[in-house]
Amino acid sequence: MLSTVARTVVPVLGRLRVTSDPGAELAPGSIVAANHTSLVDPGVVLAALHRLGAEEPAVLATAGLWRVPGLRHALVREGHIPVHRGTCRAATSLEGAAAALASGRIVLIYGEGGLPRRADAGEAAPGPFRSGLARLALTTGAPVVPLGQAGSRRISSGSTVKQVAGFVTAPLRRPGVHVHVGAPLRLSGDVVTATARARRAVVDAWRVAAERAGHPPLAGARSASVPEDLDVTA
Repeated sequence: MLSTVARTVVPVLGRLRVTSDPGAELAPGSIVAANHTSLVDPGVVLAALHRLGAEEPAVLATAGLWRVPGLRHALVREGHIPVHRGTCRAATSLEGAAAALASGRIVLIYGEGGLPRRADAGEAAPGPFRSGLARLALTTGAPVVPLGQAGSRRISSGSTVKQVAGFVTAPLRRPGVHVHVGAPLRLSGDVVTATARARRAVVDAWRVAAERAGHPPLAGARSASVPEDLDVTA
């Protein structure tokens, strides 16, 4: 249901384009690692994955969504995975993700673990990655497919009022949104090394998406190779 809504609504909000690298593959049991910039990201990514012929993915999302009336039932029924951030239950989300991968489902995870704390609508490199993505890939051996998306913040960003205004005016403005999928990679080594490698791949995919969407990165946006960007907290 969520994928159906995404592929129906997203084209109304903006002009979605999807590209991929040679060798890009969304095989069953893969982890899709995406950058997170806006509340509309899940819809954009689900719509893009559908265009690429991917089976219905299981999405790791903040547990607060499971408290929304009417939404909880759909999330549970479709096998999406709640993430109880900052609690002792946070690790259970990786167990659920591992089970989904073992059953052949694609799992969508946001390596940054949350949205950027800025109000502008510009593009900037993905923030620090948490360790969950690397731990899941190292434990399961699943391939990681890097996905970069750009333009979502032109639909919705900033304060609550600005986000509502963005949604309302988006069908008239129809901002360009681009999703680019990279070739899969197998993570190895320790968690820190694997986290850094995964982030570099997602940043590379994001840069392609930003360039093709015509949204140049903000001045001073950090490079994927800057050591202080690395954050592997759970």
